[in-house]
Amino acid sequence: MSDDINDTIVTDHDDDYMIRCENLVKIYKTSDVEAVALQGLDLDVKRGELMAIVGNSGSGKSTLLNMLGGLDRPSAGSLTVDGKNLLKFTDKDYMEYKRSTVGFVWQNNARNLVPYLTAVQNVELPMLLKGRRGRRQRALELLNKVGLSARKNSRLDQMSGGEQQRVAIAIALANDPKLLLADEPTGSVDTKTSAMILDIFKELNKSEGITVVIVTHDLKLAGNIDRVVAIRDGRTSSEIIRRRSYAEELNEMGDVVMTEGEDIHEELAVLDQSGRLQLPKEYMQSLKIKGGDKVRVELDEEKQGIVLYRSD
Repeated sequence: MSDDINDTIVTDHDDDYMIRCENLVKIYKTSDVEAVALQGLDLDVKRGELMAIVGNSGSGKSTLLNMLGGLDRPSAGSLTVDGKNLLKFTDKDYMEYKRSTVGFVWQNNARNLVPYLTAVQNVELPMLLKGRRGRRQRALELLNKVGLSARKNSRLDQMSGGEQQRVAIAIALANDPKLLLADEPTGSVDTKTSAMILDIFKELNKSEGITVVIVTHDLKLAGNIDRVVAIRDGRTSSEIIRRRSYAEELNEMGDVVMTEGEDIHEELAVLDQSGRLQLPKEYMQSLKIKGGDKVRVELDEEKQGIVLYRSD
């Protein structure tokens, strides 16, 4: 981010983290109605991490991504990205942030690509707007990274959906962002292409050290990512963590193919800053409880845990 941005947006932060959200709130207001999209969400993402965010429609995941991308302003709470406090951003700060700190890959390719330009011209465009030199060489390097050197002179109508999405990734990387955000990047492609796109994100994460956050409803895609955060009702409800990293599993498997449905993840509930806990829906169904019901909580010192009982 450029030096002319107001110093007041810089906050004390842990250098290990690219994203820190604490009690984050987003309220959309109209003349008659207020809709709460985020209700005190907590989330930390380390620098260089690749992680996914999942949640049902209306859970708040897209709202969070829009705020991380500088497309929407938080209403309350704390949101820092790369040590910058987004709640203190001016319009000018947001413009510079979107040009220099964050790259965005949309599900809808029409938001990524200019149809009458070639692939290489599309990748050059963000650099042109920033006045960067050496645009053609950098654009060709990025197309090579996403495996599209041979399609550099192709226009939008001459490429498949998967090829268009790979060009979109190259565009998002054009100005060397520290954070790459992807909104349903495999939502309009087949399973094989989806796996290819995820491999590109993994390689960029590894080779470039860029932090990658993917919002997806594709559970197969999320299953190949080491950390998946689930959002429900505008809050972080649980984290799904691989018992071993994906890379470790590949190294250990060799030629062994894992059977479908094999349990390789562990789901952990997340306490918010006030100690509140969201129970998984299947737990609530098993206990025959619903939101607003009273339950009894007891401390089990022997097991160093808590026990939850339905209150009759």
